[in-house]
Amino acid sequence: MLEVTGVTKYFSGKTAVSNIDLKVADGEFLSILGPSGCGKTTLLRLIAGLEHPNSGKLHLNGHDITHLSAHKRNVHTVFQRYALFPHMTVFDNIAFGLRCKKMDEIEIKKKVCDGLELANLKGQGHRAISTLSGGEQQRVALIRALVNTPSLLLLDEPLGALDLKLRLQLQHELVAIQKRVKTTFVFVTHDQQEALNMSDRVAVMNNSVIEQLGTPNEIYEFPKTYFVASFVGGINRLDGKLRVDDAGRCICDVESLGSFFMEAGESRTNGVQGGLCIRPEKLTIFSRRPSSDNVLEGVIKAQSYLGTHTQFEICLKNGKILNVFQQNTQKLAKKAYHVADKIFLAWQTNQSHFFADSSLS
Repeated sequence: MLEVTGVTKYFSGKTAVSNIDLKVADGEFLSILGPSGCGKTTLLRLIAGLEHPNSGKLHLNGHDITHLSAHKRNVHTVFQRYALFPHMTVFDNIAFGLRCKKMDEIEIKKKVCDGLELANLKGQGHRAISTLSGGEQQRVALIRALVNTPSLLLLDEPLGALDLKLRLQLQHELVAIQKRVKTTFVFVTHDQQEALNMSDRVAVMNNSVIEQLGTPNEIYEFPKTYFVASFVGGINRLDGKLRVDDAGRCICDVESLGSFFMEAGESRTNGVQGGLCIRPEKLTIFSRRPSSDNVLEGVIKAQSYLGTHTQFEICLKNGKILNVFQQNTQKLAKKAYHVADKIFLAWQTNQSHFFADSSLS
Protein backbone atom coordinates (compact mmCIF):
# COMPACT_ATOMS: atom_id res chain seq x y z
CA MET A 1 0.00 0.00 0.00
CA LEU A 2 1.09 3.54 -0.79
CA GLU A 3 0.29 6.20 1.82
CA VAL A 4 0.83 9.90 1.18
CA THR A 5 0.24 12.01 4.29
CA GLY A 6 0.17 15.81 4.38
CA VAL A 7 2.66 16.14 1.51
CA THR A 8 3.51 19.65 0.33
CA LYS A 9 6.06 20.68 -2.29
CA TYR A 10 6.90 24.15 -3.49
CA PHE A 11 9.41 25.57 -5.97
CA SER A 12 10.77 29.12 -5.57
CA GLY A 13 7.89 30.01 -3.27
CA LYS A 14 5.20 28.57 -5.57
CA THR A 15 3.19 25.63 -4.20
CA ALA A 16 3.11 22.66 -6.58
CA VAL A 17 1.23 20.24 -4.30
CA SER A 18 -0.44 21.23 -1.06
CA ASN A 19 -1.15 19.01 1.94
CA ILE A 20 -1.94 15.90 -0.12
CA ASP A 21 -3.44 12.88 1.64
CA LEU A 22 -3.78 9.76 -0.49
CA LYS A 23 -3.93 6.00 0.03
CA VAL A 24 -3.51 3.54 -2.84
CA ALA A 25 -4.37 -0.10 -2.14
CA ASP A 26 -2.30 -3.04 -3.31
CA GLY A 27 -3.26 -4.04 -6.86
CA GLU A 28 -5.27 -0.87 -7.46
CA PHE A 29 -5.29 1.13 -10.69
CA LEU A 30 -5.44 4.78 -9.62
CA SER A 31 -5.46 7.68 -12.07
CA ILE A 32 -4.41 11.21 -11.13
CA LEU A 33 -6.37 13.51 -13.43
CA GLY A 34 -6.11 17.24 -13.89
CA PRO A 35 -5.18 20.13 -16.18
CA SER A 36 -1.62 21.22 -16.95
CA GLY A 37 0.02 22.84 -13.95
CA CYS A 38 -2.32 21.33 -11.34
CA GLY A 39 0.49 19.40 -9.60
CA LYS A 40 -0.18 15.85 -10.79
CA THR A 41 3.27 15.24 -12.30
CA THR A 42 4.97 16.76 -9.25
CA LEU A 43 3.02 14.34 -7.05
CA LEU A 44 4.13 11.45 -9.26
CA ARG A 45 7.77 12.59 -9.02
CA LEU A 46 7.48 12.78 -5.22
CA ILE A 47 6.24 9.19 -5.14
CA ALA A 48 9.05 8.12 -7.49
CA GLY A 49 11.72 9.83 -5.38
CA LEU A 50 12.71 12.23 -8.16
CA GLU A 51 11.62 15.08 -5.86
CA HIS A 52 11.41 15.29 -2.07
CA PRO A 53 8.61 17.03 -0.16
CA ASN A 54 9.04 20.16 1.93
CA SER A 55 6.68 18.59 4.47
CA GLY A 56 4.66 15.43 4.91
CA LYS A 57 5.42 11.72 4.69
CA LEU A 58 5.30 8.91 2.11
CA HIS A 59 5.08 5.24 3.08
CA LEU A 60 5.22 2.18 0.80
CA ASN A 61 4.18 -1.15 2.31
CA GLY A 62 4.69 0.29 5.77
CA HIS A 63 8.20 1.63 5.09
CA ASP A 64 8.99 5.35 5.24
CA ILE A 65 10.30 6.34 1.78
CA THR A 66 9.95 10.12 2.22
CA HIS A 67 13.65 10.87 1.77
CA LEU A 68 14.76 7.58 0.22
CA SER A 69 16.66 7.87 -3.07
CA ALA A 70 14.75 6.90 -6.20
CA HIS A 71 16.94 3.87 -6.97
CA LYS A 72 16.38 2.47 -3.46
CA ARG A 73 12.58 2.44 -3.79
CA ASN A 74 10.92 -0.56 -5.37
CA VAL A 75 9.12 1.85 -7.69
CA HIS A 76 9.41 2.08 -11.48
CA THR A 77 8.22 4.79 -13.84
CA VAL A 78 7.10 4.69 -17.48
CA PHE A 79 7.24 8.12 -19.11
CA GLN A 80 5.53 9.57 -22.18
CA ARG A 81 8.88 9.28 -23.94
CA TYR A 82 9.68 5.64 -23.33
CA ALA A 83 13.47 6.09 -22.99
CA LEU A 84 14.20 2.83 -24.77
CA PHE A 85 17.82 2.17 -25.83
CA PRO A 86 17.90 2.41 -29.65
CA HIS A 87 21.14 0.41 -29.96
CA MET A 88 19.65 -2.57 -28.12
CA THR A 89 17.16 -5.20 -29.25
CA VAL A 90 13.74 -5.54 -27.66
CA PHE A 91 15.06 -8.46 -25.57
CA ASP A 92 18.08 -6.50 -24.30
CA ASN A 93 15.95 -3.47 -23.46
CA ILE A 94 13.66 -5.57 -21.30
CA ALA A 95 16.60 -7.45 -19.74
CA PHE A 96 18.58 -4.30 -18.92
CA GLY A 97 17.33 -3.81 -15.35
CA LEU A 98 17.58 -7.50 -14.55
CA ARG A 99 21.22 -7.59 -15.71
CA CYS A 100 21.97 -4.56 -13.55
CA LYS A 101 20.79 -6.70 -10.62
CA LYS A 102 23.25 -9.45 -11.69
CA MET A 103 20.40 -11.93 -12.19
CA ASP A 104 21.23 -15.31 -13.72
CA GLU A 105 20.89 -15.28 -17.54
CA ILE A 106 18.63 -18.34 -17.54
CA GLU A 107 16.21 -16.58 -15.17
CA ILE A 108 16.50 -13.38 -17.24
CA LYS A 109 15.54 -15.24 -20.41
CA LYS A 110 12.50 -16.76 -18.72
CA LYS A 111 11.33 -13.41 -17.33
CA VAL A 112 11.82 -11.58 -20.64
CA CYS A 113 10.05 -14.29 -22.66
CA ASP A 114 7.14 -14.31 -20.19
CA GLY A 115 6.98 -10.53 -20.47
CA LEU A 116 6.99 -10.59 -24.26
CA GLU A 117 4.12 -13.07 -24.25
CA LEU A 118 2.19 -10.90 -21.79
CA ALA A 119 2.64 -7.92 -24.13
CA ASN A 120 1.60 -9.88 -27.24
CA LEU A 121 5.17 -9.65 -28.55
CA LYS A 122 6.09 -13.33 -28.30
CA GLY A 123 9.07 -14.26 -30.47
CA GLN A 124 9.94 -10.61 -31.26
CA GLY A 125 12.80 -10.11 -28.82
CA HIS A 126 15.32 -9.94 -31.69
CA ARG A 127 13.77 -6.82 -33.26
CA ALA A 128 15.44 -3.43 -33.25
CA ILE A 129 13.62 -0.64 -31.39
CA SER A 130 13.49 1.45 -34.58
CA THR A 131 11.28 -1.19 -36.23
CA LEU A 132 8.57 -1.00 -33.56
CA SER A 133 5.38 1.00 -33.81
CA GLY A 134 4.52 3.52 -31.11
CA GLY A 135 2.17 1.05 -29.46
CA GLU A 136 4.78 -1.70 -29.47
CA GLN A 137 7.37 0.64 -27.94
CA GLN A 138 4.90 1.52 -25.22
CA ARG A 139 4.40 -2.16 -24.39
CA VAL A 140 8.16 -2.82 -24.33
CA ALA A 141 8.65 0.07 -21.90
CA LEU A 142 5.85 -1.29 -19.72
CA ILE A 143 7.21 -4.84 -19.67
CA ARG A 144 10.77 -3.57 -19.03
CA ALA A 145 9.43 -2.03 -15.82
CA LEU A 146 7.18 -4.96 -14.80
CA VAL A 147 9.84 -7.70 -15.11
CA ASN A 148 11.61 -6.02 -12.20
CA THR A 149 8.51 -6.80 -10.06
CA PRO A 150 8.05 -3.30 -8.62
CA SER A 151 5.75 -2.73 -5.66
CA LEU A 152 4.39 0.24 -7.53
CA LEU A 153 4.41 1.25 -11.20
CA LEU A 154 4.04 4.94 -12.06
CA LEU A 155 2.89 5.96 -15.54
CA ASP A 156 3.32 9.59 -16.60
CA GLU A 157 0.97 10.15 -19.57
CA PRO A 158 2.45 7.15 -21.44
CA LEU A 159 -0.25 7.20 -24.14
CA GLY A 160 -0.14 10.94 -24.84
CA ALA A 161 2.01 10.70 -28.00
CA LEU A 162 -0.19 8.08 -29.70
CA ASP A 163 -3.10 8.57 -32.09
CA LEU A 164 -6.66 8.20 -30.81
CA LYS A 165 -7.39 4.69 -32.18
CA LEU A 166 -4.11 3.30 -30.81
CA ARG A 167 -4.66 5.02 -27.45
CA LEU A 168 -8.05 3.34 -27.09
CA GLN A 169 -6.57 -0.06 -27.96
CA LEU A 170 -3.69 0.32 -25.51
CA GLN A 171 -5.98 1.48 -22.72
CA HIS A 172 -7.64 -1.94 -22.79
CA GLU A 173 -4.27 -3.71 -23.07
CA LEU A 174 -2.82 -1.80 -20.11
CA VAL A 175 -5.76 -2.64 -17.90
CA ALA A 176 -5.64 -6.32 -18.95
CA ILE A 177 -1.91 -6.54 -18.16
CA GLN A 178 -2.38 -4.76 -14.82
CA LYS A 179 -5.13 -7.16 -13.77
CA ARG A 180 -2.98 -10.16 -14.69
CA VAL A 181 0.20 -9.07 -12.89
CA LYS A 182 -1.73 -7.44 -9.98
CA THR A 183 0.85 -4.66 -9.68
CA THR A 184 -0.32 -1.33 -8.24
CA PHE A 185 -0.53 1.31 -11.00
CA VAL A 186 -0.59 5.08 -10.49
CA PHE A 187 -1.40 6.68 -13.83
CA VAL A 188 -1.11 10.42 -14.51
CA THR A 189 -3.20 11.91 -17.31
CA HIS A 190 -5.06 15.05 -18.39
CA ASP A 191 -7.41 12.95 -20.56
CA GLN A 192 -10.77 12.48 -18.80
CA GLN A 193 -11.86 9.59 -21.01
CA GLU A 194 -8.62 7.73 -20.28
CA ALA A 195 -9.05 8.11 -16.53
CA LEU A 196 -12.70 7.04 -16.53
CA ASN A 197 -12.06 4.08 -18.83
CA MET A 198 -9.06 2.56 -17.07
CA SER A 199 -9.21 3.27 -13.36
CA ASP A 200 -10.50 1.66 -10.20
CA ARG A 201 -10.45 5.16 -8.68
CA VAL A 202 -9.66 8.66 -9.93
CA ALA A 203 -8.07 11.55 -8.02
CA VAL A 204 -9.02 14.86 -9.65
CA MET A 205 -6.43 17.59 -8.97
CA ASN A 206 -6.77 21.34 -9.33
CA ASN A 207 -4.53 24.15 -8.08
CA SER A 208 -2.17 21.78 -6.21
CA VAL A 209 -4.88 19.90 -4.24
CA ILE A 210 -7.06 16.82 -4.76
CA GLU A 211 -10.61 18.13 -5.19
CA GLN A 212 -12.24 14.71 -5.30
CA LEU A 213 -11.21 11.07 -5.02
CA GLY A 214 -13.61 8.32 -6.03
CA THR A 215 -14.63 5.69 -8.54
CA PRO A 216 -15.16 6.82 -12.16
CA ASN A 217 -18.93 6.63 -11.58
CA GLU A 218 -18.72 8.76 -8.42
CA ILE A 219 -16.53 11.37 -10.10
CA TYR A 220 -18.83 11.72 -13.12
CA GLU A 221 -22.29 11.28 -11.63
CA PHE A 222 -21.71 12.83 -8.20
CA PRO A 223 -19.13 15.63 -8.56
CA LYS A 224 -18.42 17.46 -5.30
CA THR A 225 -17.23 20.74 -6.85
CA TYR A 226 -17.99 22.75 -9.95
CA PHE A 227 -14.42 22.23 -11.18
CA VAL A 228 -14.82 18.43 -11.06
CA ALA A 229 -18.21 18.63 -12.80
CA SER A 230 -16.89 20.87 -15.59
CA PHE A 231 -13.48 19.20 -16.06
CA VAL A 232 -14.73 15.61 -16.19
CA GLY A 233 -17.23 15.71 -19.05
CA GLY A 234 -19.38 18.51 -20.43
CA ILE A 235 -21.65 20.65 -18.28
CA ASN A 236 -24.39 23.25 -18.72
CA ARG A 237 -24.80 25.92 -16.04
CA LEU A 238 -27.68 28.26 -15.24
CA ASP A 239 -27.00 30.99 -12.69
CA GLY A 240 -29.60 31.13 -9.96
CA LYS A 241 -30.44 31.18 -6.28
CA LEU A 242 -31.02 28.21 -3.99
CA ARG A 243 -34.32 27.85 -2.14
CA VAL A 244 -35.53 25.04 0.12
CA ASP A 245 -39.32 24.61 0.25
CA ASP A 246 -41.42 23.45 3.21
CA ALA A 247 -41.13 19.83 2.07
CA GLY A 248 -37.33 20.07 2.13
CA ARG A 249 -36.99 19.98 -1.66
CA CYS A 250 -34.18 22.01 -3.18
CA ILE A 251 -35.16 24.51 -5.86
CA CYS A 252 -33.05 26.79 -8.02
CA ASP A 253 -34.76 30.04 -9.04
CA VAL A 254 -33.33 31.22 -12.37
CA GLU A 255 -34.22 34.74 -13.42
CA SER A 256 -36.53 34.89 -16.49
CA LEU A 257 -36.51 31.09 -16.86
CA GLY A 258 -38.34 29.76 -13.81
CA SER A 259 -37.77 27.47 -10.83
CA PHE A 260 -36.25 24.01 -11.06
CA PHE A 261 -35.92 21.07 -8.66
CA MET A 262 -32.44 19.66 -8.25
CA GLU A 263 -29.80 17.99 -6.11
CA ALA A 264 -28.29 20.65 -3.87
CA GLY A 265 -25.12 18.82 -2.94
CA GLU A 266 -23.61 20.08 0.30
CA SER A 267 -25.34 23.48 0.17
CA ARG A 268 -28.88 23.73 1.56
CA THR A 269 -28.94 27.39 2.64
CA ASN A 270 -31.76 29.60 1.40
CA GLY A 271 -30.65 32.48 -0.76
CA VAL A 272 -27.25 31.05 -1.72
CA GLN A 273 -26.20 32.22 -5.19
CA GLY A 274 -24.69 29.64 -7.50
CA GLY A 275 -25.15 27.48 -10.56
CA LEU A 276 -27.65 24.80 -11.57
CA CYS A 277 -25.57 22.29 -13.54
CA ILE A 278 -26.80 19.62 -15.98
CA ARG A 279 -24.78 17.35 -18.24
CA PRO A 280 -25.64 17.55 -21.97
CA GLU A 281 -26.71 13.90 -22.23
CA LYS A 282 -29.11 14.23 -19.26
CA LEU A 283 -31.31 16.67 -21.19
CA THR A 284 -34.09 15.24 -23.37
CA ILE A 285 -35.58 17.12 -26.32
CA PHE A 286 -39.35 17.19 -26.89
CA SER A 287 -41.37 18.79 -29.68
CA ARG A 288 -44.27 19.35 -27.25
CA ARG A 289 -44.14 20.46 -23.64
CA PRO A 290 -43.76 17.33 -21.47
CA SER A 291 -45.29 16.78 -18.04
CA SER A 292 -42.13 17.14 -15.96
CA ASP A 293 -41.01 19.13 -12.91
CA ASN A 294 -38.12 20.59 -14.89
CA VAL A 295 -38.85 22.02 -18.34
CA LEU A 296 -37.08 24.68 -20.40
CA GLU A 297 -38.28 26.21 -23.65
CA GLY A 298 -35.85 27.01 -26.41
CA VAL A 299 -34.96 27.13 -30.09
CA ILE A 300 -32.43 24.98 -31.93
CA LYS A 301 -29.56 27.23 -32.95
CA ALA A 302 -27.27 24.54 -34.43
CA GLN A 303 -26.91 20.78 -34.63
CA SER A 304 -24.17 18.33 -35.59
CA TYR A 305 -24.71 14.71 -36.55
CA LEU A 306 -21.85 12.69 -35.03
CA GLY A 307 -22.92 9.13 -35.82
CA THR A 308 -23.52 7.71 -32.33
CA HIS A 309 -25.27 10.92 -31.22
CA THR A 310 -26.41 14.32 -32.39
CA GLN A 311 -25.13 17.45 -30.65
CA PHE A 312 -27.52 20.40 -30.38
CA GLU A 313 -27.06 24.02 -29.36
CA ILE A 314 -30.29 25.26 -27.79
CA CYS A 315 -30.92 28.98 -27.29
CA LEU A 316 -33.13 29.70 -24.26
CA LYS A 317 -35.47 32.67 -23.83
CA ASN A 318 -32.81 34.62 -21.91
CA GLY A 319 -30.19 34.05 -24.63
CA LYS A 320 -28.31 31.36 -22.75
CA ILE A 321 -26.96 28.53 -24.95
CA LEU A 322 -27.20 24.93 -23.71
CA ASN A 323 -25.48 21.91 -25.24
CA VAL A 324 -27.57 18.76 -25.62
CA PHE A 325 -26.38 15.29 -26.69
CA GLN A 326 -29.11 13.01 -28.04
CA GLN A 327 -28.27 9.36 -28.66
CA ASN A 328 -29.10 8.18 -32.18
CA THR A 329 -30.98 5.05 -31.11
CA GLN A 330 -33.10 4.81 -34.26
CA LYS A 331 -32.09 4.73 -37.92
CA LEU A 332 -33.63 7.84 -39.43
CA ALA A 333 -33.74 8.74 -43.11
CA LYS A 334 -33.92 12.43 -42.24
CA LYS A 335 -33.39 14.70 -39.27
CA ALA A 336 -35.99 14.64 -36.52
CA TYR A 337 -35.28 18.28 -35.64
CA HIS A 338 -34.07 21.27 -37.62
CA VAL A 339 -32.39 24.60 -36.92
CA ALA A 340 -34.94 27.21 -35.74
CA ASP A 341 -37.35 24.55 -34.43
CA LYS A 342 -39.02 25.45 -31.16
CA ILE A 343 -38.43 22.66 -28.65
CA PHE A 344 -38.66 21.82 -24.94
CA LEU A 345 -35.93 20.38 -22.71
CA ALA A 346 -36.64 18.22 -19.66
CA TRP A 347 -34.53 16.40 -17.08
CA GLN A 348 -34.99 14.49 -13.85
CA THR A 349 -34.38 16.14 -10.48
CA ASN A 350 -31.51 13.79 -9.60
CA GLN A 351 -29.76 14.55 -12.91
CA SER A 352 -28.85 18.12 -11.95
CA HIS A 353 -26.61 19.59 -9.28
CA PHE A 354 -26.28 22.96 -7.57
CA PHE A 355 -22.89 24.43 -6.73
CA ALA A 356 -22.64 27.57 -4.60
CA ASP A 357 -20.57 30.44 -6.00
CA SER A 358 -17.76 29.58 -3.57
CA SER A 359 -17.14 26.40 -5.61
CA LEU A 360 -17.61 27.99 -9.04
CA SER A 361 -13.90 28.63 -9.57
